[in-house]
Amino acid sequence: MAHLEAIYIIDGLLANASEVQPKTVHADTQGQSFPVFTLAHLFGFDLMPRIRNWKGLTFFQHTDQVTYHHIDSLFRGESGNRNVIGWELIEKMWPDLMRVAISIREGRLNSVTLLRRLGSHSRKNEIYRAFREVGRSVRTVALLRFLADPALRRRITAVTNKVEGFNGFSGWLRFGNDGVIADNDPAEQEKMIKFNSLLANCVLFHTALDMTDVLRQLLAEGWQPEQGQDITAADIAQLSPYLTAHISRFGLYATDVLCLRPDDFDPDLPVIDFTALAEAA
Repeated sequence: MAHLEAIYIIDGLLANASEVQPKTVHADTQGQSFPVFTLAHLFGFDLMPRIRNWKGLTFFQHTDQVTYHHIDSLFRGESGNRNVIGWELIEKMWPDLMRVAISIREGRLNSVTLLRRLGSHSRKNEIYRAFREVGRSVRTVALLRFLADPALRRRITAVTNKVEGFNGFSGWLRFGNDGVIADNDPAEQEKMIKFNSLLANCVLFHTALDMTDVLRQLLAEGWQPEQGQDITAADIAQLSPYLTAHISRFGLYATDVLCLRPDDFDPDLPVIDFTALAEAA
């Protein structure tokens, strides 16, 4: 079944017109389903969601003629039979899958509409079954990578926690009317969401500037790594810009300085060695 979050992931990625074009996409459990894995694979995205309830997940193998020494039980269902990908169906329906993908890419078919139709009610539909089989294969590979790679698990958890942190922070800023968008006009709803995201990013950037200034002050006071008073990249990585104690949502704000051009942002902290974090990423 295509969950609510899942059906909008592909559409949002294809609508992305910025210079930043992601290749790896993370989401929470609701951001994955077999058809979504299939579309992500067809469009060249590596979908790596954080998935809960592993006990209920099913792994699929490429043939029932192969056994595995340590993980063979993962590929057996409750009846003891092996869960095998239906390659014949995929081969038969592959031209149709490609036509669907091209139609979505060219804007002739909306991925949200497609994924809504490829729900549990479509299980007798051959296109749905083909999407499901490809998705089973792609998701099984993703699950095996997740099991085998501790660094990947940490990265997926960190990224999804970061997204949840941003959503919680932007929700805290959207305190008017208890965060409820009362307007039924889609254009007004879109403006409210975009303005809230813009405000959240501006506040986060300002907090990051303040934190950088404090770090520079500490370094100027003699907090140098070579003197045993370490400020390391790992320490800085523990800091979060999602702070609220210093923000007065009901405060008075001067607007007469908005026309003044601020100094250029200098992100450089030359004493700190960020090499280890860059390699870990």
